[in-house]
Amino acid sequence: MSRTLSLLLGTLFFSAAAHAQSTQPGLWEVTQKMGGNPEIDKAMAQMQQQMAGMSPAEKKMMQDMMAKQGMSVPTPGANGAMALKVCITPEMAAKQDMPVQTEGDCTTTIASRTANSLKMNFVCKSPPSSGEGTYTFISDKAYTMTMLMKTTHQGKPVSTTLDGQGKWLSTSCGAVKPLK
Repeated sequence: MSRTLSLLLGTLFFSAAAHAQSTQPGLWEVTQKMGGNPEIDKAMAQMQQQMAGMSPAEKKMMQDMMAKQGMSVPTPGANGAMALKVCITPEMAAKQDMPVQTEGDCTTTIASRTANSLKMNFVCKSPPSSGEGTYTFISDKAYTMTMLMKTTHQGKPVSTTLDGQGKWLSTSCGAVKPLK
């Protein structure tokens, strides 16, 4: 898997995992669109092309790898958005302990929290990146989010936006295992 694909999947995973308000346990679908600069738009298009061109064996390998992390393979959505499924256990929901980014040695800090919003900051060591995000909770079964991520690409600073939403699908996570 290419470094670009790994970075983009990690970013999708990070943003999917940062919400920590009152949420229903079970299977969630997180849909996100990255943008903000031509390089990221090109990388997203390449990632989607790579995923579409994978052999069944490669797709199975990626599905197995992501399943061990508690995720499903992201699927292309409308307007270049990507969707992935995440399992939230009842214990995680009760503690407001949502899955966290496991790739990139990241630290997340909650800047502020209200009844229906959460503002957070993050810093990752590998690849070096940082950012901030705001989650607006519509209910315990839906939220929207915006995030600004800053990193470097080929020695140049790059800012990327991430807009998305999460929606609860069911009480059963099915084959999607909880994140570790």
